[in-house]
Amino acid sequence: MATFSAVRLVFGKVPVSPNVKGEKITGGKIRLSKWIFLAGIVLFSSLAVAQNSPQVTGVDPALGKVNDTVTITGSNMGKAAVSAVYLSDDKNDYKSTIVDQSDDKITVKVPQVKAGSYNVSLQVGDKLFIKPVKFTVQE
Repeated sequence: MATFSAVRLVFGKVPVSPNVKGEKITGGKIRLSKWIFLAGIVLFSSLAVAQNSPQVTGVDPALGKVNDTVTITGSNMGKAAVSAVYLSDDKNDYKSTIVDQSDDKITVKVPQVKAGSYNVSLQVGDKLFIKPVKFTVQE
């Protein structure tokens, strides 16, 4: 994924600056079409990445005990995308054991944690995505 530094859409006159490289400045104006094109690339590349990232739509059951089996449903959750599932609180992430995994669901065992409410988190590559889906561990 490309990384872009701050981009400003400018209308009107722009001072000649050594920071503006490769842009044609004609009569003090930068061509607006290049900026619109660049903004489009940033927008569509962000959308493409978001469409392929794992999404969680639910947890069944929504509460359980340590070592219970829980099914997390969603999309793009196959083995090629998601390498681990965690239950996360505001301080720690607790790794669950994956029992079964497909593109639209992952079945895990609840890890050894204290009773409480946890977010479902998915590891994708070296990043951990904490999802806004909760699971409650009972005593």
